[in-house]
Amino acid sequence: MPHSPSTAPSGSPARGSGPSGPGMSGASGVPRVRLARGASPWLLPTVATAALSLARSRRSGRAALVAVPATALAAGMLWFFRDPEREIGQGRVISPADGVVQSIMPWKDGRTRVAIFMSPLNVHVNRAPLAGTVTSVEHIPGGYVPAFNKESENNERVVWHFDTELGDIEMVQIAGALARRIVPYVPSDTKVEQGERIGLIRFGSRVDVYLPEGVETAVEVGQTTTAGVTRLDRD
Repeated sequence: MPHSPSTAPSGSPARGSGPSGPGMSGASGVPRVRLARGASPWLLPTVATAALSLARSRRSGRAALVAVPATALAAGMLWFFRDPEREIGQGRVISPADGVVQSIMPWKDGRTRVAIFMSPLNVHVNRAPLAGTVTSVEHIPGGYVPAFNKESENNERVVWHFDTELGDIEMVQIAGALARRIVPYVPSDTKVEQGERIGLIRFGSRVDVYLPEGVETAVEVGQTTTAGVTRLDRD
């Protein structure tokens, strides 16, 4: 399946709270962090096990032994599935993912593919790179090679197409060795705002964005990106 290459720029100035929420902080000034949609199948059993083992730990030494790793795992899951509010950045194309630019490749059709690797420590909620209409969301079964491996292009993936002011924009969510499920948030024929949450990849993974012909990238390989903030195109 032909994907297109493109380059990406990094952090750009913010322009308000954007579609992701009513602002970055609550009345106390503490940043708002919610949990990602699609986390429940992993999160609920883990938190329930931790709570149950903690409740029984005072009466049972065995339960106390379980409580320590169960609580640590639950805390790790809560951290992994965090979904912080973002001040949406400026630019025609912004990063759909938190992570590091793994590669920037020119495609035969003139497009440029920007591949962003997401480690298990990154926020794994993905956002729309441009405002527009989702014209297709296609799930393609595949393997689970580590997302930083070149062969990961044959992994399970979801291919998105957006009708935007720059024309058709392709974005691909690619599952990694641990990410066994990609969860789209919006169906085809849905209008989305730039920076709006559109999906989740559970655990380590990769997101590719294909910049149209003639659009120069503003990021470099090895650069850190922030979903909804980092600008990928250059004026």
